[in-house]
Amino acid sequence: MKNMISRRNFLVAAGVVTAAGVLTACGGSSSTAASTSTAASAAGSTAASGDTIKVGVIGPLTGDVSVYGQAVVNGATLYLKQVNEKGGVNGKQLEIITMDEQGDATQAVTCFTKMCDQGITALVGDVTTTPTLAVVAESQDYNMPMVTASATAEAVTYDAETDTVYENVFRATFTDPFQGIKMADYAYQKLGYTKAAVIFKKGADYNEGLAENFVNEFEAQGGTIVDQESYSDGDVDYKTQLTTILGKAPETVFCPNYYQEVGQILSQAESIGLTVPFLGGDGWDGLEGYASNDQLTDTYFCANYAKGSNTDFEDAYKAEYGEEYPNGFSPLGYDAAMTIVYGIQAAEDAGLEAASDDYKQAVIDAIKGGTINGITGTFTFDEHNNPVKQTAILTYVDGKPVLKEMF
Repeated sequence: MKNMISRRNFLVAAGVVTAAGVLTACGGSSSTAASTSTAASAAGSTAASGDTIKVGVIGPLTGDVSVYGQAVVNGATLYLKQVNEKGGVNGKQLEIITMDEQGDATQAVTCFTKMCDQGITALVGDVTTTPTLAVVAESQDYNMPMVTASATAEAVTYDAETDTVYENVFRATFTDPFQGIKMADYAYQKLGYTKAAVIFKKGADYNEGLAENFVNEFEAQGGTIVDQESYSDGDVDYKTQLTTILGKAPETVFCPNYYQEVGQILSQAESIGLTVPFLGGDGWDGLEGYASNDQLTDTYFCANYAKGSNTDFEDAYKAEYGEEYPNGFSPLGYDAAMTIVYGIQAAEDAGLEAASDDYKQAVIDAIKGGTINGITGTFTFDEHNNPVKQTAILTYVDGKPVLKEMF
């Protein structure tokens, strides 16, 4: 039986309310984005307003991983603004409190506690795994409903060592193990491959996690793993490993690595005559430009979203931000915000007070038992609060990734 993290009663401290849409940096330099409305109040006033519902959105908007944070925050903010434009939730507007955690776990916790002081009733975030884990730990005392768009580590929602589910935490993306399993099933069931090899970077949780789960699932399906090869961080020459794989005569090679390295691997594989189809995970997103059309022929990888599959979202994103959505993190941010609003709707329908303990529990309960009709797919949640949904399988046509099918 799973252990459940219990919540502890708490009082949200009164504080200065942040204007809707205002960007705040925690513990460092600050920058400000244009706000759609102003809802500031003096210090000492109540943190929750009767006609607004405060929603936190947190991510790295500056720093090394800001390309991911900005994408998530933009996607989430777009959805929340759309809800407001349609009248809000039962007539109440969503007040968006956005903070920049700069890609740092300590800053992320500081931002989160500031948001709690300001009266948020739910959180979209965090973005990358390490800061998200820090916020998850802090969120337990608040029982704060939170949905990460993009943190893939299993430990974000579930502690395997203690068999504990973090009941207040959900994610819109699939986990690392899920990807490996999905691609093994697709290789065996849909593509008909019975012999596969694997090449992956050792010492990296993402790469090793996908590789291990692909191997286990492919063999469980009845397939044979003819070879497993690894390389180290910083390596640029993979010909020794690829030559060994060539000698084992696989029908396909699973390559669960990031696109820069995948491009080099595909090029070197072609140079030694290893021309069997390669398969990958969502780390392949961005591979175009790093490999030739010939090298990408008959390759497949899994992703949360396929460009062109929801033109309404893509057109709305471009209209809001003046550019096309940058990567798959934007649609995931959109769906994470949609999930939060799904829970808020239930709490509002129950007539509960925003930011109260009962309200937050109602949000959590609704999400746990709900069905989200997102743009990355329709999904429910499993026992570990991970989304249960189909995966977009992409292939390359004229060097561009296109949706092959949902699987």
